[in-house]
Amino acid sequence: MSGAMQLGFEGMPKPLRSVTPAKLDTFDLCPRRFRFVYVDRPAPSRGAPWAHTGIGSAVHAVLRGIWDLAPSSRSVDEVLRDLRAMWPTVGFRDLAQSRRALAIMSEHLAAYVTEHVDFNAEPRGIERTVGAPYGDLAISGRIDRVDELPDGSLVVIDYKTGRAVPTDDEARASMQLAVYAVAVERTFRARCARVELHHIPSGVIASAEITEQTRERQMRRAAATADDIDRAKERMADGVHPDEAYPTRVSPACGHCDFWAHCADGRQVALKDPWFAVPGESMR
Repeated sequence: MSGAMQLGFEGMPKPLRSVTPAKLDTFDLCPRRFRFVYVDRPAPSRGAPWAHTGIGSAVHAVLRGIWDLAPSSRSVDEVLRDLRAMWPTVGFRDLAQSRRALAIMSEHLAAYVTEHVDFNAEPRGIERTVGAPYGDLAISGRIDRVDELPDGSLVVIDYKTGRAVPTDDEARASMQLAVYAVAVERTFRARCARVELHHIPSGVIASAEITEQTRERQMRRAAATADDIDRAKERMADGVHPDEAYPTRVSPACGHCDFWAHCADGRQVALKDPWFAVPGESMR
């Protein structure tokens, strides 16, 4: 008789599988990248820092910092001061490029804050970790912002700083946003009615209503990806070569992957310069 049976554990439910939107999205984009980030230990070294990643982190930090101030101290000028203080110093071609990008992003951020941020409002959550069980999944994630609508329902807000302008269709089709919505409902004990992508450079807000059908469809996708992750782990444990268990999905994204140097398949795509996505630069 096994130790588990002796202890009376026979028939106990299987433990929940922990997933985050970031893990699910990473595996869907490229299983090889997923392995480099979440499986291999020690993890492979990353390439040079990307300027646009640092810019995105700075903008997110600035938008979070608005709500650390008293309402009377919140202003566009304060936001721009914070952006200058948090501006990254790596990844740019030179100082002139960094300064030009800062000027462009400052203009974008000032326009977004002026049009879309109510300094007197208090969001329900800022960079809040949320989580919930769903079937055999234990989902969790960290969201940029949660707002409350007049009827008491909630809105998940995700900031975007890249060049691609999101659409309502993209918000509607996003598994990541649907998973966040499920976790927000459980954490805040209130209905999540809508998800929004706030694109800072353009000021565009792409939104989608969250229905029961949306939840079910996207959570089925999440469970299917979690199954794929489990199968890849099992295959490698059974002796399948790691590169076969976690294949590369070659795409243009390979050209700006942190692990380009470690992936022969990904190196079919030319490596981008660290500053290729800096505001004001061409996307060559």
